[in-house]
Amino acid sequence: MSLTSHLNSPIGKKLVTGVTGLGLTFFVLMHMIGNLSMFSGDDAYNLYAHFLMSLGPLLYAVELGLVVFFLAHAINGVKIWMGKRKARPQGYKVYKSAGKPSMQSSSSRSMIITGIILLVFLVFHLISFKFGPGGPGNGDPAYLTTIDGVEMRDLAKLVREKFATGWYTWGYTAIMLLLVVHLRHGVWSALQSLGAMRPSLSPAIYTIGGLIGLGIGLGFIVMPLALYFGMI
Repeated sequence: MSLTSHLNSPIGKKLVTGVTGLGLTFFVLMHMIGNLSMFSGDDAYNLYAHFLMSLGPLLYAVELGLVVFFLAHAINGVKIWMGKRKARPQGYKVYKSAGKPSMQSSSSRSMIITGIILLVFLVFHLISFKFGPGGPGNGDPAYLTTIDGVEMRDLAKLVREKFATGWYTWGYTAIMLLLVVHLRHGVWSALQSLGAMRPSLSPAIYTIGGLIGLGIGLGFIVMPLALYFGMI
């Protein structure tokens, strides 16, 4: 069997979704930790953002890799969902958690929905921040600052402006809660697809996946809420 045929098989699709899912989970974890630098002050946040931009070609390579991971994860996720729909075109009227070994739950059944919403949010988020005022191709001088004699983008100013509005803050919070739901099942499913756990460990890994999702979600939510309520 060729590599292409293998990747297009049901097992191959799950492997790709698992690998890319774990990679993206690591990315959002690192991104969340970076966001928390806002609690150390605007300068700390701007220095963090400036450091990333100073990576130059390395940053572009990472961003390209993330695009590939996002697309592969989304495309294979849709293919898996379509395959399940084709196998069972008429859904059940009443759903209950299947428990072990499938761990089917509301989180697993909503993966395609939460995934699509998160993907749309990502595009909107990039437009708002990465390509917003002071970003690439939008060098607004009002969003520049100087720290220790080095001129850089004042991303903290833009962040404060965005999360000063209720609709953006609460909308962002709602999306992050969907991320929690997505990660709850996603981490467990990825490890299962990669054969990284024994059946006896399945419930424990599912719980750990939920805790990871909850931790990442809360980590993303705490900074916007602190800004909105004037705590930082």
